[in-house]
Amino acid sequence: MLTALALGLVVGVILALTGAGGGILAVPLLVFGLQLGVAQAGPIGLLAVGMAAALGAVLGLRAGIVRYRAALLIAGAGVLLSPLGLWIAHRIDNRWLSVLFAMVLLLVAVRTVRLARGGGAVQHDSEDHPCMRDIQTGRFVWTSACVRVLALSGAIAGLLSGLLGVGGGFIMVPALQRYTNLAMQSIVATSLAVIALVSVSGVVASALSGAMLWAVALPFAGGALAGMLGGRLVSAHLAGPQLQLGYAAVSGAVAIGMLAKAAF
Repeated sequence: MLTALALGLVVGVILALTGAGGGILAVPLLVFGLQLGVAQAGPIGLLAVGMAAALGAVLGLRAGIVRYRAALLIAGAGVLLSPLGLWIAHRIDNRWLSVLFAMVLLLVAVRTVRLARGGGAVQHDSEDHPCMRDIQTGRFVWTSACVRVLALSGAIAGLLSGLLGVGGGFIMVPALQRYTNLAMQSIVATSLAVIALVSVSGVVASALSGAMLWAVALPFAGGALAGMLGGRLVSAHLAGPQLQLGYAAVSGAVAIGMLAKAAF
């Protein structure tokens, strides 16, 4: 129980420091720290990341930076696919599931390095985004193209959420950067709202199927909440390219470790 609590604290701090995509490290921490399989760790990671994301989303709503209509649309598509991902996860050999997770982690690491070096910067004043905010109201001008790309992004995030037990922030953050002209602060807050909503379906499905290990899940989730609150206090002092590069290095190292574990 103490180990699960400590690991949860680490996840919460990572989420606070790195944003919505940081929760992807929850499952590897459970795999290496508690010797769980990816299919077992997935629902636990999803619960913890979802609760921590909900806290961040509430704070974002209070600040008025969550685009809640977009979040509901994206999450609605994700909720439809999340149970399918969970169903697939329990029918795939754990070794192959670990390899898939490791490949996703490597992609996240590469993208984070590009962002830290300026290669992933997004021009928010571009007129080419499918989803554009109205200058007067700050809300999206809804078009069929906007609905389509946001729903597709949510569906992919939901499928991976159920399959790998990840919140989907590593999908939603770059998707909102690419398809909208939102400021980064609003992108992260909206992504956290999506993660919180999508996580509900995965957690409920896991609980109903008996796949949730509550003795591990509850202390792990409690630690993640505490870590999220504590991490927010120091995030402003540690943010920057060096932090992103550190996160990328950790993600890459964990991915290599998961590949090695799957191989042997």
